[in-house]
Amino acid sequence: MKALMKTTKSATPSTVEKKWLLIDAEGLVVGRVASIIANILRGKHKASFTPHLDCGDNVVVINADKVRFTGRKMQDKRYYKHTGYAGGIKETSPAKVLEGRFPERVLEKAVERMIPRGPLGREQMRNLRLFSGTEHLHGAQNPEILDIAAMNRKNKVGA
Repeated sequence: MKALMKTTKSATPSTVEKKWLLIDAEGLVVGRVASIIANILRGKHKASFTPHLDCGDNVVVINADKVRFTGRKMQDKRYYKHTGYAGGIKETSPAKVLEGRFPERVLEKAVERMIPRGPLGREQMRNLRLFSGTEHLHGAQNPEILDIAAMNRKNKVGA
């Protein structure tokens, strides 16, 4: 009888199986849904997770403009960016971003900041598709519906 193997099987790009998942973000808490999406994009929910490969799934998020914050974060939280010029720091609140032209950026930036920086992180972020309304362009991929609100009662505001 052969002895137990002492090596771990590492996934290769040809062995990675990617699925499509659909998430309805209406009423979900931003940080909680962002951490779940980040883990799915990285592939950490799979037994074949390999840190140096893109082994995550494709995620389609609808109603990204209807995410919620707990407490007074909608008014008190601040997002900062710098223009590159002296004294060029700009700040905004989540309420202004959600009312603006690209409301899905609140969720996009939350997920982006949970993904490692670098070429692999940028590749994994390309597997995330965010849509403001209920319509999306990826019906042909037959995405599985992932109900994040049912995972934990704290994932949804007011539940």
